[in-house]
Amino acid sequence: MRECILILDNIRSVENTGSIFRTADCLGVSRIILVGTTPTPIDRFGRKRKDFIKVSLGAEEFVKWEYIDKIQSTINNFKKEGYKIIALEQDKKSIKLKSLKVKSLEKFALVVGNEVEGISKSFLNKCDEIIEIPMRGQKESMNVSVATGIALFNLI
Repeated sequence: MRECILILDNIRSVENTGSIFRTADCLGVSRIILVGTTPTPIDRFGRKRKDFIKVSLGAEEFVKWEYIDKIQSTINNFKKEGYKIIALEQDKKSIKLKSLKVKSLEKFALVVGNEVEGISKSFLNKCDEIIEIPMRGQKESMNVSVATGIALFNLI
């Protein structure tokens, strides 16, 4: 199995973040990095968040996680450790998820951003690959937790 770290960049919703934790546990993600405004399983008073746990079903107990304010230096460290940095984002430089050669991936970090602004252009420029899930219906994007699950299932 490939080693995967998941980076949640300014996800705004507690429910989406909790859902991503649950999916990450089910698929064997080794660690989740919570960045910026992304909700953590623990509130500012050090208490477990009931709204988070309701969705995650306690997955935060099994998946290692950490919170950081900004991601720039962490990304550089991951690259030095041999991680391929992959962004899940609709962008003119993105390739279809199924086009990514996953056999060459030994360890990677998947970055997902919030549903309104996505991942910043400056951050996308630091990524090794940008992937997207083709949309076939009328809507132009998916819920971030659903898209993360689809991407992880295909990459791990």
